[in-house]
Amino acid sequence: MGAAHSASEEVRELVGKTGFSSDQIEQLHRRFKQLSGDQPTIRKENFNNVPDLELNPIRSKIVHAFFDNRNLRKGSSGLADEINFEDFLTIMSYFRPIDTTMDEEQVQLCRKEKLRFLFHMYDSDSDGRITLEEYRNVVEELLSGNPHIEKESARSIADGAMMEAASVCVGQMEPDQVYEGITFDDFLKIWQGIDIETKMHVRFLNMETIALCH
Repeated sequence: MGAAHSASEEVRELVGKTGFSSDQIEQLHRRFKQLSGDQPTIRKENFNNVPDLELNPIRSKIVHAFFDNRNLRKGSSGLADEINFEDFLTIMSYFRPIDTTMDEEQVQLCRKEKLRFLFHMYDSDSDGRITLEEYRNVVEELLSGNPHIEKESARSIADGAMMEAASVCVGQMEPDQVYEGITFDDFLKIWQGIDIETKMHVRFLNMETIALCH
């Protein structure tokens, strides 16, 4: 009786922290146990148990994101060696659809958190800025599965996108002015008016591939 009460109390706390329903938490717990092999924590190698994920060109960045202390809200840099179920829910909550009962302020806050998660995937050195080299790396990975696009073409696409970002965030630049990279505020400007829900989603409950910004 006491154990059952304690378990239900823990679920209620997780509902409050993550916004998932108790049924969703139960379903995610089953997936967590499947991934971890019924262990209390998950390590990076456990994601090898998601077969379709290996086909995703940015697989390493997706897996990395689950262990990023910034996303786990445990620090401004570094990676965790393993995550427990509550950590797992914290990461999954970034992909939770925006609740239709939210007011405008809550919607904007939720959207901002989703974009912060995405920003962290690009900002690999955790310095708060997406440099051209970091942006190139992501674009090259995204296009790596396309045999018709060579590495140099991918770099040109990344360079062009970075120039466009500079024009959006800085405006007209002087000939000798150098754009040092995309800050989070810049990132918010770039994504303004774009429906993040159609660009960032996860089909994880059915153990299907994770799709992110495709």
